[in-house]
Amino acid sequence: MKLTLNSTSLRRRSRFTVSILIVVFYTILFLIIRKYFSAEQTMAQREAELQMRIQNVESIYQAKPEDLKNLPPNLGVPSQNGHMTNILDGLSANSRSLIQNVSTSSAQLPVDLKFPTVYHFLPHLLDDPTSFRPAYLQSKNRQGVSIVLGIPTVRRDKQSYLLETLDNLIGNMDDQEQNETMIVIFIGESDIEYVTQVATGICAKFSTFVDSGFIEIIAPAASYYPDMTRLRQTLDDSVDRVRWRSKQNLDFAYLMAYTQPKGSFYVQLEDDIITRKGFISIMKNFASNKSAEEEHSQWCVLDFCQLGFIGKMFKSGELPWLITYFQMFFNEQPVDWLLYHWIDTKVCNIGKDPKICKQDISKVWIHYEPSLFQHIGTISSLKGKEQRLKDEKFGEIFDFYPHNNPPAVVETGIQHHEFYTIQRAYKGESFFWGLRPQQEDLVEFDFINPIELQRYLFRSGSFEQPFDRFYNTTVEMLPHNLAEDSSVWSNYETTTDGFLIVGAFNEFGIAEGVVDAKIGKLKKLRLHVHSDSENWVILREILLQYDSL
Repeated sequence: MKLTLNSTSLRRRSRFTVSILIVVFYTILFLIIRKYFSAEQTMAQREAELQMRIQNVESIYQAKPEDLKNLPPNLGVPSQNGHMTNILDGLSANSRSLIQNVSTSSAQLPVDLKFPTVYHFLPHLLDDPTSFRPAYLQSKNRQGVSIVLGIPTVRRDKQSYLLETLDNLIGNMDDQEQNETMIVIFIGESDIEYVTQVATGICAKFSTFVDSGFIEIIAPAASYYPDMTRLRQTLDDSVDRVRWRSKQNLDFAYLMAYTQPKGSFYVQLEDDIITRKGFISIMKNFASNKSAEEEHSQWCVLDFCQLGFIGKMFKSGELPWLITYFQMFFNEQPVDWLLYHWIDTKVCNIGKDPKICKQDISKVWIHYEPSLFQHIGTISSLKGKEQRLKDEKFGEIFDFYPHNNPPAVVETGIQHHEFYTIQRAYKGESFFWGLRPQQEDLVEFDFINPIELQRYLFRSGSFEQPFDRFYNTTVEMLPHNLAEDSSVWSNYETTTDGFLIVGAFNEFGIAEGVVDAKIGKLKKLRLHVHSDSENWVILREILLQYDSL
């Protein structure tokens, strides 16, 4: 009996051990397979992106033989001794042979056919040989990035959202995303004084990004545009609307042509949008995945926003077709309609069932959800028009940024609107929304215990109410026990009641800074308004970074 129990126990242990070994084996096998497929997927994505780069290079250089055809057989230049030297002599034998074969075969033809060029669609460009030369260009000649973001901007009647848009885009990229991205801003105005003013503002606020080549700025020559008073009236639109949409088509074509050599993918944006954190990685991964899929490898547009022309991604190598399409029909229809017709022409035909056609279009015009971009502007670039469209698939726009701030009694003489109090804003529960600040109004932070403040950030205004911000307002600090003979006092302006004036709100409604450690612990911090405001004020971020030890 005892032996039987031992034998049974042994068999059970053996089965248990075998089961464990099987589980371990399949677990290891699963991990190996998953790693293999993960590596395979990564390789497929990289291969797809490399294919996009190759396609773009081919697109750029495929017209070069046409230039070679126009070369004379002997390219003579005068040498130092006065004799003519053929510059082809300095090339390799293969290169000389290629050029001579092309030019010779061209010379043997009795007639060279002349196909339409941009000058057939835009004949006014012949009036000025510098039509395609930018009137303004800020560039470090950066190329070879993965994604180029194109942002056209024009003068608006009441307000500009451009700087806020740039700040939001940059703030939602990490260092790696910035390394593989660049932003090209197209200022679509002929007034060079205005162009320079806008460019100077961009360079002042984003100097580091301009100096690195991450941001480029370009504006066209005035002669690039036709006489807008002589456009045909189409679609029963008003004169102003025809001019507006025709110019927009030409602006987009110019911007696309400039950016094509710079990256593998091109994304069209607008100057009054916000985006999501990590949007560059999301777009790049989505593009690589779709390019690697057999069903969607021939995609034409990846759509990251449901509105108009916002967030539309293209393969840079295919931009020449779109550019030409815009040039051909710039006077006919709005740019987003032309995009649809371009895709429809590529995919559908007259006899195809509309339902099947729609299905086929969805294979090359692919939508990503949730949307990555949201339109925030209300003042349209078309004079007199308000544009309040929102992408419902973007989700909620956060009106405030919560932080864990040090314990303090927070008070202000600015009357709050509804329940948007300064106390709730300080706790990170909401934002502060107050009626028009008046001269000598204060927002005071009286710390429960003196603190060593390391950094401060106050962000006023909002995407919906960009002008509800602090103007002519300083940031002031009251030291806890700073010696009267300390050299710190001479480094700052001081108020009559002993506060150090350490900063102020800038033209974008932001006040931020690093606190000098020599100041030591603080009793109070306050915002001090020095003039009456015509606007209400929103304070949507309060960050007081301190040493809690």
